[in-house]
Amino acid sequence: MLLSGLFDPFHLTLGVISCLLVAWLSTDLLFHDRGKSDATRLRELGRFIAYLPWLMKEIVLSTLHVTYIALHPRMRELIDPKIICFRTRIKSEIGQVAFANSITLTPGTITVRVSDDEFIVHALSRKTAEGLPGEMEERLLRVFGTE
Repeated sequence: MLLSGLFDPFHLTLGVISCLLVAWLSTDLLFHDRGKSDATRLRELGRFIAYLPWLMKEIVLSTLHVTYIALHPRMRELIDPKIICFRTRIKSEIGQVAFANSITLTPGTITVRVSDDEFIVHALSRKTAEGLPGEMEERLLRVFGTE
């Protein structure tokens, strides 16, 4: 809508129909765990939406940290890359995917590999490495639980 500038009822209706069709066709991809009730899924969705503002704040703080490193005259001294391996307590696949994506979205860290419950993460500096798994994992445990 923003790119085309067409806000008439016809195009808006087609957009809504397209979104519903794609959501219906990808239901198995998005909600493959049939063991959970709809109420449980809605609670998870609500908790995840509540997690997003915290994640946005962390992304901004990490952006400022990486910018500070990049613009600092002694940048080479501040960059101290690390590979961190840790096991997560998040057991659900969707929870682990959310955790891996949250780590990668945060500047200064990249999820290199996830295997079962083991994460391998590259961190740009000592400060970014010290924060793993940390509060992010705790918050996602509140969203997705340990099972």
